[in-house]
Amino acid sequence: MLFDTHAHLNDEKFAEDLPQVVERAVQAGVTRVANIGFDVPSSVLAVKIAKQYPGMYAVIGVHPHDAKTLNKEALFKLEILAREPQVVAVGEIGLDYYYDLSPREVQKKAFREQIHLAKELKKPVVIHDRDAHSDTMEILKEEKAGEYRGIIHCFSGSWEMARQCMFLGFYIALGGPVTFANANKLLDIARLVPLDRLLIETDSPYLSPHPFRGKRNEPARVRQVAEKIAELRGIPLGDLIAATTNNALEIYGIKEN
Repeated sequence: MLFDTHAHLNDEKFAEDLPQVVERAVQAGVTRVANIGFDVPSSVLAVKIAKQYPGMYAVIGVHPHDAKTLNKEALFKLEILAREPQVVAVGEIGLDYYYDLSPREVQKKAFREQIHLAKELKKPVVIHDRDAHSDTMEILKEEKAGEYRGIIHCFSGSWEMARQCMFLGFYIALGGPVTFANANKLLDIARLVPLDRLLIETDSPYLSPHPFRGKRNEPARVRQVAEKIAELRGIPLGDLIAATTNNALEIYGIKEN
């Protein structure tokens, strides 16, 4: 009963074989997937896919790469879209100083505006932070972004940062990089984060876990992430899966039938 808390099945890389990708996920025991938007069109598509497949949910928002596209019209569209019952959070939003595809001040403005939107909607936020730890933390604190809690997706910071994030109300999500040979810092995070604050994800089609590194990722491979973290923590795989699935249901406000 695995829950992939962060995938982009709305990415064009899945345009040709999405039904087969979903079927492989089901066969691997992945019963739920949060499909994450990165701009307005992909957010619309995330909702469409969530309506199409059981166990699919949508997260809507504008990624820092596309922050320059977030105007009043886009915010209004996101607000309307967020009223769909399949939408469980606002994201992925945040800062990316690695690629700088939108100017940094524009990224910060878009980040703050979408935090405000999430708080108005009383929904959690899904945070993207790449090479921008200091500014990300500053904005999370200033905006009280964890009021309705949230997720630090593909966490890449220090243990001290993880502690601060959890204090602010955030869950820590780990994906394929925790299986990489050079992931020393992440291995400590995977061991140290309390089990009731831990989530697993794929970030499909990106960041495939070992031994699939370099290939298109897909939700079925969240199992490799779960296996690695269970091994690192020295606990049964079933316990790790049960905990992370329960955490995902809680953070996304999903009520089981």
